[in-house]
Amino acid sequence: MSCILVEKFDFISVIRLNRPDALNAFNYEMLNELQNVIEGIRIDKDIRAVIFTGAGEKSFSVGADLKERKTLSQEEVRRNIYKIGEVFTAIDTLPQPTIAAINGFAFGGGMEMVLSCDFRFAVRDAKMGLTETSLGIIPGAGGTQRLPRIIGEAKALELILTAKRFIAEEALEWGLVTGVSEKPLQVLDECHAFAELLLKNGPIALQQAKFAIKQGMNTDLQTGLQIERKAYEVTIPTKDRVEALEAFAEKRAPVFKGE
Repeated sequence: MSCILVEKFDFISVIRLNRPDALNAFNYEMLNELQNVIEGIRIDKDIRAVIFTGAGEKSFSVGADLKERKTLSQEEVRRNIYKIGEVFTAIDTLPQPTIAAINGFAFGGGMEMVLSCDFRFAVRDAKMGLTETSLGIIPGAGGTQRLPRIIGEAKALELILTAKRFIAEEALEWGLVTGVSEKPLQVLDECHAFAELLLKNGPIALQQAKFAIKQGMNTDLQTGLQIERKAYEVTIPTKDRVEALEAFAEKRAPVFKGE
């Protein structure tokens, strides 16, 4: 059985972590499969938005497979930590907008995967947290860096150093999630609806805007403005830009082709 399931709905790809009996915990096999899927999506021009979720109704992912971890040597643990960080960076740097549909538990590495997405929607009774310090380790797949960039340093310090578990309503209050739904299937529907809002806009423009924001956030304002200018220049020669102008003149919705 594959650890990763992939479905496609028009221009939206849904990636499902598929180890429900293990609450979708990450073993090395799953990480390798996920990496291969992500790299395929990266170069697929027919995919304009990506949704990540977990199989079943209990868990997005509870993080590393601790049963597997107990059997590993220190070198193998280092290998797994490097791999999970590499995979989540690949998600973070996908050109397409990414959305996490948090259908249940999201702890440790599962939460770090959530943080590597651009947008997050959660079922109301989802429980989340970067709980690694309670296991004598720290978040090692981007959690200490991505969480403070999203919700601020002080709150991130509190959550990570206390290993606090929190609920969707709290995450919504902090700006960590975009929306909260009543049931797991509803949260996936909300993600699809949000993705459809994105798809109304030019796919090249979406990718360049994401690139400018992501790169600009890691530098000073003047450098960020230069990044923005270069990203804008990429959109100038596109057919989509011309199509938008023609559609405006003709009072119709533009039909973007990603060209």
